[in-house]
Amino acid sequence: MNTDDVTGALNNATSWFAANQDLLVQYVVNIVSAIIILIVGMMIAKWAGRGLHRIMTLRGIDATVSDFLSAIARYTIIAFTFIAVLGKIGVQTASVIAVMGAAGLAVGLALQNSLGNFAAGVLLVVFRPLRAGEYVKIGAVEGTVQNVQIFSTTLRTADDRIIVIPNGKIIADSIINVSREPNRRTDITVGVAYDSDIDVVKKVLGDIVAADSRIQHDKGVTIRLNEMAPSSLNYLVRFWTTNGDALPVYWDLMENFKRALDEHKIGIPFPQMDVYLHQQSQTVVKNQSAE
Repeated sequence: MNTDDVTGALNNATSWFAANQDLLVQYVVNIVSAIIILIVGMMIAKWAGRGLHRIMTLRGIDATVSDFLSAIARYTIIAFTFIAVLGKIGVQTASVIAVMGAAGLAVGLALQNSLGNFAAGVLLVVFRPLRAGEYVKIGAVEGTVQNVQIFSTTLRTADDRIIVIPNGKIIADSIINVSREPNRRTDITVGVAYDSDIDVVKKVLGDIVAADSRIQHDKGVTIRLNEMAPSSLNYLVRFWTTNGDALPVYWDLMENFKRALDEHKIGIPFPQMDVYLHQQSQTVVKNQSAE
């Protein structure tokens, strides 16, 4: 390429920039504006989510509901922000919305499980069978509810493990809410030897239960022979406590029952097997061959 060609290309480029100067400036302004809208929109989405969560928390709304609604508000603002950005850079938003609708339908058909989890999350928030801070059992897992998100729910187990369960699986399974009610009934089975006196055993167990002030005696206490098992007489001890006292009371009673039974020489059997050996006499017949 000679000098004249280079000079001509530069002149053409200069002429094009001069002729389209206003258009280029407009494009630059639109791009800068779109970037500003994106940054501001993301900040507003973040602030709105936090602000809504804080307001609902101050008004005493359950954390499960506040977490879920604040996430919905944040993602909604982000979606509108992207539409505004596309419109600012010259993309027809009407066509974009139509394309997004069609794409959403296709994605929805492909991600039916995810949409099912979203719908299940809405049901969990509306009917609230579990709330943040409650101890629940869901199928084979159990733990304290941390939060209910759009697609999943997080539990923290007693040994400090995190379990994330899809909301659809929670709705389809049985939910046992252990801590929703303030009180809990506890059953303890105590096995003693068959030669133990029934009245003595009931008195020993009853004295231990009566001495524990954490037990709600006004709700009634049951101490009865419940089963004549193969190697023991099983007594049922049934009582009520608050949810927080249920486990400590159970442990303390089990230890005190053992001490009291040992003190009164009441045997606590364990599975055993008697084996009898029978020796079978054998007659040996000797055949003598004829000589």
